[in-house]
Amino acid sequence: MTTPTNHLITLWIASRTRLENQLDVITAYDLKKKLAPSPNSVGYLLQHIAEVELLFAKNVFGKKDIKIIAHTVIAKKDTGEWTDLEKIRSLLNLSRNILMNILYMQEEEDWGKKIVTKEFGTKTKAQALGRILSHTAYHAGQLGILLKYGSVTH
Repeated sequence: MTTPTNHLITLWIASRTRLENQLDVITAYDLKKKLAPSPNSVGYLLQHIAEVELLFAKNVFGKKDIKIIAHTVIAKKDTGEWTDLEKIRSLLNLSRNILMNILYMQEEEDWGKKIVTKEFGTKTKAQALGRILSHTAYHAGQLGILLKYGSVTH
């Protein structure tokens, strides 16, 4: 029998695939690509996705043991420091794995529970999951455009 949790995990995996399919082809050179006049680079967007996923795990699902300083959220712009491909990949793997583990731990009744965050107010856990699904997929789309049409300016 397919449960609501299984359905939501399937949606999460499908959404995150938009990002995952691009990760293997990204090079260290690509991390600096931008599309003028946009200020955000590939490296910034990848770092941002991982940081927001970890914030989401901490603030929405109560995983308080996560130590995350969301530098991209704090800076609110690309500072040019996100150029270490392996470090970024590692953080993306961590954020994916933590969220997957959290999703599998949810009971069916958990999805209707309301949570409150300063970022998007009061939502059920299911509604909040929609936020992170769309956030990751949105930025994955931006990455695809940057990888295809972006350039590195010196």
